[in-house]
Amino acid sequence: MTEIKLVRIYDHVQPQGYRILVDRLWPRGMSKVKANLACWSKEIGPSNDLRKWFNHDDAKFPQFKQRYIAELDSNPAIGEFLQLVKEQLQKQNVLFLYGAKDRTHNQAVVLKDYVSQKLGLM
Repeated sequence: MTEIKLVRIYDHVQPQGYRILVDRLWPRGMSKVKANLACWSKEIGPSNDLRKWFNHDDAKFPQFKQRYIAELDSNPAIGEFLQLVKEQLQKQNVLFLYGAKDRTHNQAVVLKDYVSQKLGLM
């Protein structure tokens, strides 16, 4: 069965699947060839203001999650993104790639839960 997987783009071992970069900013030091992306959905990432406010502060993560979900709910690109993920999950795993060092407190974690809920995967 296919699933959405979270993958840090800098990891040496990369699973197979449809590769979507979900960061608004391009990962520092990563070449486009090495990234080997199917697409870059930068419009799905948190706004610059929210990203700067959060600043990867674990204590702010619960509030960051609420604010990011509110942004996703009002994001005009979310419908197309959900459709893309749904279509790709019928064929293969979908990999949400992100650059953050913290594997637990980042926007990809929030996005995976959000998309899974919207697509009824939970």
